[in-house]
Amino acid sequence: MTALTADPPSLTLRGWRLPLASAALLLAVLGLSLALGAKPLAPGAVWQGLTDPAAPAWDVVHGMRLPRTLLGLLAGSALGLAGGVMRALTRNPLADPGLLGVNAGASAAVVTASALLGLSGFGGAVWFAFAGAALVAVLVHAVGGGRTATPARLVLAGTAVNAALFSYVSAVELVDTDALDRMRFWTVGSLASAQLGTVAAMTPFVLAGLALALALARPLGALALGEDSARALGSRLPVTRAGATLAVTLLCGAATAACGPLVFVGLLTPHLVARLTGPDPRHQLPYCAVFGPVLLLGADVLGRLVARPGEVQVGVVTAVVGGLLLLALVCRRGGPA
Repeated sequence: MTALTADPPSLTLRGWRLPLASAALLLAVLGLSLALGAKPLAPGAVWQGLTDPAAPAWDVVHGMRLPRTLLGLLAGSALGLAGGVMRALTRNPLADPGLLGVNAGASAAVVTASALLGLSGFGGAVWFAFAGAALVAVLVHAVGGGRTATPARLVLAGTAVNAALFSYVSAVELVDTDALDRMRFWTVGSLASAQLGTVAAMTPFVLAGLALALALARPLGALALGEDSARALGSRLPVTRAGATLAVTLLCGAATAACGPLVFVGLLTPHLVARLTGPDPRHQLPYCAVFGPVLLLGADVLGRLVARPGEVQVGVVTAVVGGLLLLALVCRRGGPA
């Protein structure tokens, strides 16, 4: 219990400094997302584009960059927080939303709906994403042992289901060229087609998942001490597991339906946050919701700059940069945080 109740081990960002630095970093990334792209905008032009319909930058800011930035903010918060919940739930530092097959289940359901029903857009896809995410999460839990599931068995079951479903997604797209044309950017992971309507439709699901995940921070902290200790502290483990699974399904289902299966955001965010806050989920989870969009929007801005006037999709950037950063973190400390 001592490990979870001690002060965060940050050496320089303690007390009010960490919240202030986190907020400043998030605001800076939001500003860069609005300002940078094929046509860079000065800060004054960005402000005019946000507030003055007659400004030359209005169409660029409101038509393209503002929806993209808001979508990255929501999706990054959802994936970062889902990764933190998964890490606490499984007590596995390599856990991420893909561990229970949530992203793979959502992707498989959306691609199937696109191929069979011609669905496109968030409104039609989100319900299939939720259904696929929930069904696969239940399947992995059952294959992993049900009530006797252990973190190791969940990892093995999730890895197997994840690989099988993404193979299925690739097969469907190769057989159905129309589905491939509709979904090719989505399956890579992209913010480029963001619309304010998608952001508005996605917001209630993400907010519900955020509220549920943050409400579970204390019981997840008890679970991190071990199941016996959690029971001794009065934690209701089935309720905690079910609530955490529901939160991850809401967060990842909404993010995947809107942006596609983005990788490494949910895995890398809790690693970075744990080095600032310590192991207690009560400290980790709020910062996961902040640093997730920092990583996702930072990767999106980088993808816009490296191939101007074109761009590299954010899913490619997160895979490359996230993999390198995670490898550096593991090698530096000799193991996961």
